[in-house]
Amino acid sequence: MTSDVAADYRVIADGFLARVRATPPEGWGAPSPCRGWSARDVVAHLVNGHRGILFLAGGPPPAPADGVGSGPMSGAPQVAPGADLAVAFGRARDDMLAMLADPDRRAIRMPFGPMGAVPVADAVAVIGSLEVLVHTWDLARATGGDEALDPAQVERTLRAATPHAAGLVATGAFDPPVPAPHGADAQTRLLCFAGRSPWRLR
Repeated sequence: MTSDVAADYRVIADGFLARVRATPPEGWGAPSPCRGWSARDVVAHLVNGHRGILFLAGGPPPAPADGVGSGPMSGAPQVAPGADLAVAFGRARDDMLAMLADPDRRAIRMPFGPMGAVPVADAVAVIGSLEVLVHTWDLARATGGDEALDPAQVERTLRAATPHAAGLVATGAFDPPVPAPHGADAQTRLLCFAGRSPWRLR
């Protein structure tokens, strides 16, 4: 990867964290564009997924913490009443940045995934970026928050992820792409690539 993976990840993760912090208490139960998931579930899923990636990169086995349970990376674990999801995701973000700053850990090859056995940093740069960007939009759409994603990160991630479309769908964790409207901007095309139809979900 030619980009600075840690810098790109920080921009995207900070964007997600801003939406978590902006979510009002009454918004956590709101349905999201992820079928069957609430706004709370979207955050729990990303926290849980970060823990799984960190484990594959030589970290400790995933375990419940900060009120967020543990489970398969594709799922959304239980969240304890009163859990501060901003604290939970903030910790996951900081742990990911620490991993990306470690040359040995970031070079560990993922044992599976839609990109094959690539270094974990490459997986974060592509699949991780796609996940966090799309779920940032999911959370904002569920809670009435700011849906505008970082334009440069949208463009970069769409270019990087497009060659892996079939592998992403094959995991079962991503919906098949849907056709984007003629003349759609990059954010709409990214969301369509991830199986969203933003104009139909208002």
